[in-house]
Amino acid sequence: MPQAFAGVLVPVLTPFTPAGDPDAGRFVSFCRWLLDEGADGLAIFGTTSEANSMSAGERMALLDRLIAAGIPASRLMPGTGACSITEAAMLIKHAVGHGCGGVLMLPPFYYKGMTDQGVFDFVSTVIDKVASPALRMYLYHIPPQTMIPFGVELVGRLIKAYPQTVVGLKDSSGDWSNTKALCEAYAKDGFAIFPGSEVFLLDGLRAGGVGCITASGNVNVPGIRKVYENWKTPQADQLQADITLVRKTIQAYPMVPALKRIVAHFHGDPDWATVRPPMERLSDAQSKALLADLAKIGYSLGERRREAAE
Repeated sequence: MPQAFAGVLVPVLTPFTPAGDPDAGRFVSFCRWLLDEGADGLAIFGTTSEANSMSAGERMALLDRLIAAGIPASRLMPGTGACSITEAAMLIKHAVGHGCGGVLMLPPFYYKGMTDQGVFDFVSTVIDKVASPALRMYLYHIPPQTMIPFGVELVGRLIKAYPQTVVGLKDSSGDWSNTKALCEAYAKDGFAIFPGSEVFLLDGLRAGGVGCITASGNVNVPGIRKVYENWKTPQADQLQADITLVRKTIQAYPMVPALKRIVAHFHGDPDWATVRPPMERLSDAQSKALLADLAKIGYSLGERRREAAE
């Protein structure tokens, strides 16, 4: 089964200007920094990226800027989810045209209570519209947001129908039993399964998964890489406990605003805290509490960069 990604992938935060527009220059710089930190790939335009608060045109323009700046297309997995077949196909064609290593595909998420057949027909129609042998699609299972699942049986149907195209899945259900079931069913055949949180990274690797696609990779690539690179060693469980502690500290706050506040603080760039409505920045009290909680566990982005370089 042809697929391009494994390891630590980061669903990249999108910086906005104080006026609320996507900031392409800072986005390019941040993507380059994440790759320098050791990210294996960048899952741009996902949930953490506030992608569904952006238009298709804004997303395509940002991808154009990344490619023009020399970010390797093979390392990019743009989110191309949309409720419209036409828009999803357009976003995918744009990504495939740039030579991106793959795309991350949400189910059609507006209408609730849809059957597996309806979701299959949507994805199938999109793939047929794109009509490119270069397309590598990673399904994005995130029922807490979409309320429309890519269930284990539906995933199998899509793999069978499009074995050269549907090559992996990000499981952001937060349900380890679901991730385990997917690994047991499909990992042995080369289908790439990524837990959507590094909390499940070690368990996922032991079950046949290939890495993780995790929001907190925006602020902890080196720590997460240590688990990925050492998962067969006696240190693996302690390394996993270390990154789980960081993750749980951050996710005690609204996740995207918290991550942006951390980036703003450690990169010395206050505008990084800007989010797009309906999200809201952390309050001053929340920001102080978050940074204090991180200090209590010994977290420092700068120190982690130095440790990784040694």
